[in-house]
Amino acid sequence: MPLADDDRRRITERLGREPTPTESVLFENLWSEHCAYRSSRPLLTNFESEGEQVVVGPGDDAAVVGLPTDDDASDLAITLGIESHNHPSFVDPYDGAATGVGGIVRDTLSMGAYPIALTDSLYFGPFDREHTRYLLDGVVEGIADYGNAIGVPTVGGSLAFHPGYEGNPLVNVACVGLLDTERLVTAEAQRPGNALVLVGNATGRDGLGGASFASEDLAEDAETEERPAVQVGDPYTEKLLIEANEQLIDERLVESARDLGAAGLGGASAELVAKGDLGADIDLEAVHQREPGMNAVEILLAESQERMCYEVTPENVERVREVAEQFDLGCSVIGEVVEGNYTCSFDGDAVVDAPAEFLADGAPAYDLPAESPAEPDRDLPNPDLETAFGEVVGSPNTASREWVYRQYDHEVGLRTARGPGDDSAVLAIHETSEEGTGVGLALSAGAEPNWTAANPEVGARAVALENATNLAAKGATPLAAVDCLNGGNPENPGTYGGFSAIVDGLAGMCADLDVPVVGGNVSLYNDSTTGPIPPTPTLAMVGVREGYEAPPTALRGAGDLLLVGGGLDDDPGLGGSEYLARFGGSDRFPSLPDDPQAFVTALARVANEETTTAVHDVSHGGLAVTLAEMVTAEAGAEVDLDGCENPAAALFGERPGRAVVETDDPERVRAAFDGVAPVDAIGRSTDTGRLDVHTDGERLSMTAETIAERRAVLDATME
Repeated sequence: MPLADDDRRRITERLGREPTPTESVLFENLWSEHCAYRSSRPLLTNFESEGEQVVVGPGDDAAVVGLPTDDDASDLAITLGIESHNHPSFVDPYDGAATGVGGIVRDTLSMGAYPIALTDSLYFGPFDREHTRYLLDGVVEGIADYGNAIGVPTVGGSLAFHPGYEGNPLVNVACVGLLDTERLVTAEAQRPGNALVLVGNATGRDGLGGASFASEDLAEDAETEERPAVQVGDPYTEKLLIEANEQLIDERLVESARDLGAAGLGGASAELVAKGDLGADIDLEAVHQREPGMNAVEILLAESQERMCYEVTPENVERVREVAEQFDLGCSVIGEVVEGNYTCSFDGDAVVDAPAEFLADGAPAYDLPAESPAEPDRDLPNPDLETAFGEVVGSPNTASREWVYRQYDHEVGLRTARGPGDDSAVLAIHETSEEGTGVGLALSAGAEPNWTAANPEVGARAVALENATNLAAKGATPLAAVDCLNGGNPENPGTYGGFSAIVDGLAGMCADLDVPVVGGNVSLYNDSTTGPIPPTPTLAMVGVREGYEAPPTALRGAGDLLLVGGGLDDDPGLGGSEYLARFGGSDRFPSLPDDPQAFVTALARVANEETTTAVHDVSHGGLAVTLAEMVTAEAGAEVDLDGCENPAAALFGERPGRAVVETDDPERVRAAFDGVAPVDAIGRSTDTGRLDVHTDGERLSMTAETIAERRAVLDATME
């Protein structure tokens, strides 16, 4: 994707000459949408990123958030990061997804943290398409093989199928790391005279032009023509790099660090020195290479994986080399930090000589026109209860995800107290307490394309609320979030209008929840010959609770069932629901709670009560799917919705900010939600192993075994 004429003119004016061929390609990549956020940058100021616990906010490789502990003087913190590998995962699903995992893990390493958990949020076209299943199989295998090999558990995520992703799937991966802030390293170069040291894999020709490739629509022949732009990962080298990085940080050998991702060495080194208002002198021939005859552009822009760029004081260079050799990693001193320009030499010639800040931050933002999406009309289907239940519960979008997560090692590291398949994962942070149990760290990640397709702004608000509700259902209070904002071609006013709306909605709800958005990623130009994707605001949110023993999703089999948050006596709307996706029709998206933070706080408090025996949020598939997921062969549910004005909306509406609670003390639950949200008694749990639902004129009765068979869509098809 060559430089635009306006960009070339701007560069020529600043340099006082025409850019060299190497400079042109470097600017092309660093000024791409993928690196420079030219279309989204004006919108991102909507997010509130500051908070009492925020140590490092947006702009670095990963955010750093302090953990509340028993010891007020504790310096324990987590890192949070998220990134997309969308285009590469379409071209090469296995390597594209695997290298997405590797990249976000290295973002964690560059902050001085040790990675402790991953989440993956995956979006594909219709499940009944053979090509969709091919992509799904390759992506899941790539994530599993890479994550399992490096010993970082994949503990949660989401999976959605929607026609809008048929020609452009999305792979969004988040990583959480753990560190003591005394070990914190940033991507800001510290002082002139320090060496720039490249550690890790040798540089090859893979991933060339990956940043610019990610900044344009997928062409019809992308699977064959764009394969050289996809990186090839080596998880075993990544594992060595993880351990080497840990030792380098332990020995205080690193002044600043950046992983080599988008735009390769050029991106990492230019951004590193630019953040310190400095420059660099780089000898490209000093880079350790695995292919003969590489030219300057290939060395500078290749996105070969498992590489880190470190700033190291001269007296520590030899020790860094020794550590790299100890772990069988390549190591080369490629230059030094200087005052002045960012320069690169090759074969005796200066091939790059430009201000680092101009390379890294000089791309002007776009002021693009936006058109607001229209509100859908109400046009509702009318299937009978049993048919509706069977279709919604048996949909790939609400089906069991066990086929996916059983391929992941989610127990490695011995921290996983609640793993995949629950509302949110819970990790045991033992280091937060010297005696007894410490902090439980809850993680939830995902988005819902049906919601944001129906109403981008309100749907995005719902995504944020659902993730917070997932945390609260495990007794956790939200702490911070990172986002991955996926959209289509921003040059289309309708597409950009939808993207602007998801930013407004996500930022607004996170502010209402008092959850700082401390970092993220933007992925635009997710268009193909089939059209643009739905605007997709993936959110990865973390929360904290005391201890690790969170209430389960599965019913105990003896207790009152309460629906907290409303939805029985009002008409919440069916817009964005799987019910409409299965039967056709349209409707407005349901309205959300007036005080979402109060709801989340009350739910977390109820989840931590001893008299609460199960909690499950109501979202995808509505109350019907929530109940289906709670019943087991040992515990059933008798649910009475007689008198409900709109049973279809009550059972299949997907308004978030609701949960089903099984309790021995319903009055305690009512007291917790008094003045916050409605609480409806909907029945009791039983020991029958059946789900029985009564509405005016209709009755549904189904065993847990039959429900499980209906929900085993992925297993039945993918095995």
